[in-house]
Amino acid sequence: MRSAQVARQLMYASPDRAGFSASALEHASSIVEQALDRVFPAAVVLIARHGLVVYHRAYGYFDPEQRQQPTPKDSLFDVASLTKLFTTTAFMRLVEAGYVGLDQPVAEILPEFGGRRPIGGTEDPLAKVPLPVEDTYAGREVDASAVTFRHLLTHTSGLAAWRSVYLQNPTEQAISVRDFSPGQVIPQERATRIAAIYKYDFAYPTAAKVVYSDLGLIILGEAIARLAGKPLELALREWVLEPLRLKDTGFTPPLSLASRIAPTEICAWRQRRLRGEVHDENAAGLGGVAGHAGLFTTAWDVAVLGQLYLNGGTYGDAALLTPVTVAEMTREQVAWEEMRRGLGWMLKARQGASCGSFFSDDSYGHTGFTGTSLWIDPRRDLLVVVMTNRVYYGRDVEGILRLRPAFHDAVIQAIEGDYHGAHGGTIDH
Repeated sequence: MRSAQVARQLMYASPDRAGFSASALEHASSIVEQALDRVFPAAVVLIARHGLVVYHRAYGYFDPEQRQQPTPKDSLFDVASLTKLFTTTAFMRLVEAGYVGLDQPVAEILPEFGGRRPIGGTEDPLAKVPLPVEDTYAGREVDASAVTFRHLLTHTSGLAAWRSVYLQNPTEQAISVRDFSPGQVIPQERATRIAAIYKYDFAYPTAAKVVYSDLGLIILGEAIARLAGKPLELALREWVLEPLRLKDTGFTPPLSLASRIAPTEICAWRQRRLRGEVHDENAAGLGGVAGHAGLFTTAWDVAVLGQLYLNGGTYGDAALLTPVTVAEMTREQVAWEEMRRGLGWMLKARQGASCGSFFSDDSYGHTGFTGTSLWIDPRRDLLVVVMTNRVYYGRDVEGILRLRPAFHDAVIQAIEGDYHGAHGGTIDH
C-alpha cells in the first residue's frame, strides 16, 4: 500500500449539507416502501454526496410472514455480482504492483485455459436450458490463448454468459438435489468444476461483441489466486478488505452472524430457504468462494468501496489504486447495442439504465441478481447503495427493474428539483 495523504472518508451529515432536500428524500424513501412485501421483504439504502452520508435507512423484516426480525442497518446481504467489483479492484491492484499486465493473455497465468476450442451451444442463465450455437458462428473456433485480462474485464472474451458449473461432478453421486452446503465442497469437486470452465466451448469470437459472462469473472478470480499464491478469499482480504478495514465483508459468513443475514429464496436445488449460503449455484458449487459472486456485506462497506473510486483510488490512509487506473477502469472501453462497459464496471446504458434517466452519462456502477446495486455519479460526487433480498419471493425480475430507475431518479430530484414526476413517483407502470 502506497503512502498517501488521508483521503475523504464517509461520515454522517444532514441532507442540506450535501445539497439535498430532506422532504424530497422522503419521496425517494416512499418508492422503496411501496416495494416492500411485493418486490422484496428487506432493504437497506445508503446515499452519500461529497463523502457525507445523508441517508442510511433499513426497511422491512427478515421474516415478513410473521413480521419479525426487523431489518438492521448493518444487515449482511448476499450481494451477488457486486462481488465482481471487489474482485476487479484486487486484480487491478495486482496490475499496478507489476504481477500481471492488463493486456496479458490469461493463459500465461492459467495455462490450463489455453488452446483452440470450438464455438458451440450455450445455456440460458435463468432457465438453465441449452441454447444452440448462433448460425453466424457455427463451425468456427476460438484461440483461447489470445484472450486477455482486458477481454475478461470488458466481457468480450467470447465466453458464454452461464454454464451450470455446479453440476460438474467427479463422483458417481447425483448432486442436483442433495443436501448441499458450502462445507460439503471438497477440493476435488472444486478443481473439477474449475477445470470444466477452462475447457468449455466458446459462445462467439473474442472481441466480436459484449456478452456479460460470470465465467470470465470466475476465471479472473482463479488468476488472482494464482498470482497472489493463496486462495481467493485470502487474496481479496489482503488486497482490498483489510486495507479498507471492511470487517463486515467476506465469503461464507459464520453462523454466529445469522441474525444479521438477510435470507434469500427457497432454492430448488438445495431444497431450503437460503440464509448465509450464497444464492448463486455456481458460487455455491465452488464452495461459496468465487470471483463473480459469493460475498456477503453491508451497505456501508459497499459505500466505502464506492467512495474509494470517487476519491480516485484512496480512502482514509489506504491508497489502493492510482487516479490513472481509476480513470481507465471507469471510462468506456467497449459498447454493444445499449450496453457500455468499463473495466469490471458497468457504465450508464444509452437506454434503460438501472440508475435512471438523470445520473450523468459518465456514471458507473454494478447490479447484483439478488437485488443489490451500487451507482456512482462522479459529476455530482454522489454514490447510492441499494441492498435488497428481492429473490426471497423468486426470480422474476420485473419488480426490481422498475424500482431501480424510479428510486435513482428520485434521488437526483432530491438534489436538483422535480423533473416533471419521472416514472410518476412510483414503481408501477
